[in-house]
Amino acid sequence: MNEAHALPNHHPSDALLVDYGAGALGEGLSLAVALHLTRCPECRVALAGIDAVGGALLEGLPPDPLERLTLAGVLAELDREPPMRPAPRPMAADPSLPGPLRGYVPSLAAAPWRRLAPGVRRVELMPRTPRGGGAQLLRIAPGVGVPHHGHRGLELTVVLSGAYSDGLARYAAGDLAEMDGDRQHQPVADSGDECVCVIATEASLRFTGLLGRLMQPLIRL
Repeated sequence: MNEAHALPNHHPSDALLVDYGAGALGEGLSLAVALHLTRCPECRVALAGIDAVGGALLEGLPPDPLERLTLAGVLAELDREPPMRPAPRPMAADPSLPGPLRGYVPSLAAAPWRRLAPGVRRVELMPRTPRGGGAQLLRIAPGVGVPHHGHRGLELTVVLSGAYSDGLARYAAGDLAEMDGDRQHQPVADSGDECVCVIATEASLRFTGLLGRLMQPLIRL
């Protein structure tokens, strides 16, 4: 089977799927999971099971007595900002793009690519959070890598085309890499083709080398 059409080998953890199903992830992380789900029937089945269990648990809960409801409590709930799954934005998008990405860029060719570093271009898909998190679309030239780094929170990378290795595993189209603050890595695109991927983070990365730390204010990763 052509690798571009093969089923993914790397999947989100059960805990991540539960958070996605509950709407507990931010927009960027939700986008990464949604992109993986478009390529992974196994995870779509798992998510359907999670949703079914959650619905059954909710149905089994006794209703809250009305006397527990207060005006202050209702207003507090209304003021809470609900966690968001990626919402499509009105845009004439290329139908060959994965569905969850169509609200962010019209096509890969027409996306507003900016040079991030030699051999690396990116599109910022959404505004950054106060901690520096967000989601970015990256095009990494063959054999080019991102500087070695750790994480200040969750990092999800989903491959759209091509592949990369990071010293921990190799990730190809559809694969989702889930990294947290305990792991460091250096993604490097395969030598045969460019790697196009979406990287979503809870917070800015923590570069380990001197060059990476010097470049971070400029590249804003």
